[in-house]
Amino acid sequence: MKFIDKIAETLVSAVKGVSDVMTAIRDSVKKQVTGTLENVKEITTTGVDSVSDIVTGSIKGAEKVGASFIEATKNTVSGAISGVSDVGGDVLAASKKAVHGAVSGAAEVGKDLGTTAVAAVESVIDTAKSVGVNTTKATQEAVVGALAAADSIGTEAGKTVRNALSTAASLPKDVVQKVIKKTPE
Repeated sequence: MKFIDKIAETLVSAVKGVSDVMTAIRDSVKKQVTGTLENVKEITTTGVDSVSDIVTGSIKGAEKVGASFIEATKNTVSGAISGVSDVGGDVLAASKKAVHGAVSGAAEVGKDLGTTAVAAVESVIDTAKSVGVNTTKATQEAVVGALAAADSIGTEAGKTVRNALSTAASLPKDVVQKVIKKTPE
């Protein structure tokens, strides 16, 4: 069983029988991230790289339990970033990896990539505020992660995510546009 599939099953087990599924999703992801990073002797880029796989697996798990996909995405991304922050890891790198994982996970379960990317970036902004990280830098990293994931899926996916991020009223247009202009299709 692949790591991502193990993460999905862990999330499914974590939310069975709970009344507040979204909090359970966030807490499960946070626990998986902190556990993974605490087991890495040094919190290096390699440790933070696991955030993408944890988020992808958690997105797949949330889909299996029938959770609201967008709310699950937001809570998954928030849990991942909070976990990295709790162990003193690189929150900006985690922002990029978490959004990358969310978009990749959405592709694996057949969800709308644009809507997922917007929800994930919104979650990065909210979580960055709560953990005391510069929201502009976190947003930039999150958009880079969304574009990288979408572009790795295909040209149409890249266009869909660029359009969704560019037109989302909830996101800082100046920050988003600056990153999109620097990231060729």
